[in-house]
Amino acid sequence: MEILVLGWILILIGVILLLVEAFNPGFFLAVPPGTTLIIIGAISLLFPEIFSSTWIILIGIVTALVAAGASVWLYARITPDKVPSTISGDSLAGKTGRVTTTVEPDTIKGKVVIGNVDWSARSADGSIAVGKKVRVVKSVGVHVVVEEI
Repeated sequence: MEILVLGWILILIGVILLLVEAFNPGFFLAVPPGTTLIIIGAISLLFPEIFSSTWIILIGIVTALVAAGASVWLYARITPDKVPSTISGDSLAGKTGRVTTTVEPDTIKGKVVIGNVDWSARSADGSIAVGKKVRVVKSVGVHVVVEEI
C-alpha cells in the first residue's frame, strides 16, 4: 500500500516539474527529472515489488539519460537555425534611411527609419524635413546623428 502511495507522489512531482517547464520554456532542468519521476511512479504502480530490488536504480538512470537525450534532441529541432540579428551603434554609421519626423541639430525629437527600425535622431547641421533621405554620421547612445543625402 505504501509503495502505491509513493508511486502516485512520484507521478505528481513529475507532472509538477513538467508544468514548470510548460510555463517557463527553456528551463531544461525540469524535463528529465519530471519524465523520470513519472515513469518510475508508473512502474511502481504496475510492479510494486520493484522498489525492493536494485532494478529501480538502473531503471531510474536509464530513464533519466533517455529523457535528457530526447529533450536535447527536441530542443535542437525546435530552436530556430538563424542567429538573431543585433544592432550596435558602430554598425549604423554609413547606413541610409528616411526621416519620419523633422530632424533638428540640437534635439533628438527627430525620427528616422533605418532598415525597418525607428531611431531618435538629430542632424549634423540644419533641419531635415520629413521624407528626406539621410545617412548616419554616427550614433550617440540610443540616438543617431544624420546628414541629408
